[in-house]
Amino acid sequence: MSTPPLALTMGDPAGIGGELTLAAWARLRTSGPAFLALDDPARLSALAARLGWDVPVTPVSGPEEAAAVFTDRLPVMTVRLPAPSVPGTPDPVNAPAVLGSIERAVALAQAGQVGGVVTNPISKATLYRTGFAFPGHTEFLGALTGTAEPPVMLLASPMLRVVPVTIHVSLRRALDTLTTAEIVRTGLALHRGLREGYGIESPRIAVAGLNPHAGEEGAMGDEEPRLVVPAIEALRAQGVDAFGPLPPDTMFTARARAGYDAALCLYHDQALIPIKTLDMDGGVNVTLGLPIVRTSPDHGTAFGIAGQGIADPGSLVAALRLAADMAARRFPKAAA
Repeated sequence: MSTPPLALTMGDPAGIGGELTLAAWARLRTSGPAFLALDDPARLSALAARLGWDVPVTPVSGPEEAAAVFTDRLPVMTVRLPAPSVPGTPDPVNAPAVLGSIERAVALAQAGQVGGVVTNPISKATLYRTGFAFPGHTEFLGALTGTAEPPVMLLASPMLRVVPVTIHVSLRRALDTLTTAEIVRTGLALHRGLREGYGIESPRIAVAGLNPHAGEEGAMGDEEPRLVVPAIEALRAQGVDAFGPLPPDTMFTARARAGYDAALCLYHDQALIPIKTLDMDGGVNVTLGLPIVRTSPDHGTAFGIAGQGIADPGSLVAALRLAADMAARRFPKAAA
């Protein structure tokens, strides 16, 4: 394990993040990538004992110690919970620990001590009750890292990669705020992300239409000729292999997907419905436009099954592996 370990955040302690962390360590302990959890070690130890899982948990002082012990024990940098967590029952009292875990992980990544950040699912509704001012992880990470422009959310699996131009807003607001400039900005971020994170030299980007049949030449809406086509032309003028707009109801078939490396979609569900339908367990959320690597599972807290040991760790494992691969490409000297 020559690359620095990854930092894995707590997520909502009432959700499935803890058991996913335990299961991911059991699956990756011999092969890597190595990671350290930023969590409450007492919580994880108690959870492993309750589930009957043989996962020894050990507190560590930092990433170097974590890398040294990873094959034998799950390393944890301690983030204490103010109150005991109850599976399935989120408690706003623990919000400072949830956010503190993310903040410490980002600080480690910015200092070059870890290869990247992988985040367990949070409950945005619970955080909102404590005054959390960001729509979600993506925007919070942008603020923590001081990005000049809003980060871009890429959802990726072996079957499909998608990016929504508008993210955590209502559909009405997404339609009202969609602009040619924002489509271009997001398309450029996607182009750079595919080159830097995936090593695709000339990414092919399929751009979705907004309306049924991509507007049917204006018969079902004018957004395509007014907003989308000018954005595609601007992207192509900057050297991006972008094409479309494509009818959203056919662009995600197996035959269509073979013709592009990623789909640029115009609103949240247009992007997330196809990828979650195709590969819910293998999907990974990647944040583009940050100075650090960040990935996460492509699912939520799953409060309804938390604490039962039945949550599938596949998406978290995929997120950890992808983060390690992206870190090696973006920071080759650290991986040498």
